[in-house]
Amino acid sequence: MKGLAAGIGVVFLSPILIAGTGMMLASSADAVQRSGSFSSCLSGIDSDKVAEQVTKILDGASGKDVHVEGLDLPAEQVPNAATIVAAGLSLDVPKKGQIIALATAMQESRLRNLNYGDHDSLGLFQQRPSQGWGNAEQIRDPTYASEQFYKHLLKVSGWQQMTVTQAAQAVQKSGLPNAYAQWENLATVLQEAIAKTFPGGGNADGKDTDQDKQSATTGCAPGQDGSGFGRIPEGSIPKGYSIPKDADPKARKAIAWAMQQLGTLYQWGGSCTNSHGPDPMGRCDCSSLMQQAYAHAGVTLTRTTYTQVNEGKAVSPAHLKPGDLIFSRGSAARPEHVGMYMGEGLVIEAPRTTKPVRITPIKDWTILAARRVL
Repeated sequence: MKGLAAGIGVVFLSPILIAGTGMMLASSADAVQRSGSFSSCLSGIDSDKVAEQVTKILDGASGKDVHVEGLDLPAEQVPNAATIVAAGLSLDVPKKGQIIALATAMQESRLRNLNYGDHDSLGLFQQRPSQGWGNAEQIRDPTYASEQFYKHLLKVSGWQQMTVTQAAQAVQKSGLPNAYAQWENLATVLQEAIAKTFPGGGNADGKDTDQDKQSATTGCAPGQDGSGFGRIPEGSIPKGYSIPKDADPKARKAIAWAMQQLGTLYQWGGSCTNSHGPDPMGRCDCSSLMQQAYAHAGVTLTRTTYTQVNEGKAVSPAHLKPGDLIFSRGSAARPEHVGMYMGEGLVIEAPRTTKPVRITPIKDWTILAARRVL
């Protein structure tokens, strides 16, 4: 089950694209501004200290003894910042775009996933369902909201030549168009600190090189990473795939059961006990799919991604076997998405809201951790 963030390298939602940037939200920056913003840009930030504190949070520290200059609730805010950076890395958005996104979320919500705002504004970026950003549930999904922001940013002509505040304003259409600038320094330090926690994320342009991506996933050569199956229609079994005969019998059972759920819609918090039934809560999220697949093979797993990452034993992503759980989004200690390796370079997953259980090539994953539960 995914939590606040999400991570990188997986196939993302196909967001509801909106023509142009004219249908942008009416920002709630003024409301957040009144909640206590800085009167000038944060400067002189100790980037090494911020990186140290950010790493502690992402490694599971409670935040009780963690202090990040400019963040009053780091245990909540840092994971949300990590989600924004992770989404940017996954979409190959340059470092500057990630900084713009972070600065925007700092101004709009103070990096909090708000369930309120001006008019119907919600979430990290205070996006509005009435303005075509998605429904309320989607907007309050930090990964979805981040992707939506990036999709709109990338459609702004010349955004890379703009200042941070100009680019943010081009997306947000805020009533306080100069408010974003005050967060640029902190956003820059956060992006640099968080990007380093992701495989290949510390490159100067904020993107993985092809070599980094290969080593960060399985080390498989092209053709062994699922790419040989070509485009895989969602909810379908790739032509030519069969469960490897040498796979552990329990893994074979788990994979086979998971495949029976192909095409059923994702449901956050769903039990995966009746994914084809009429009750949405019987459908699967990422971790319940893993739990129930292995339950049908006689293996007991815990319920959430956060706990499943501690199941069994750690294995190298370069030496995966069918049935291994692979984790992405967030950090290695606290990943927010899980899938099951099927062999032949393929992974089965329940990806996210509005998407069905599906099979994806492992080349589209950046693996933060892998566990063998048999």
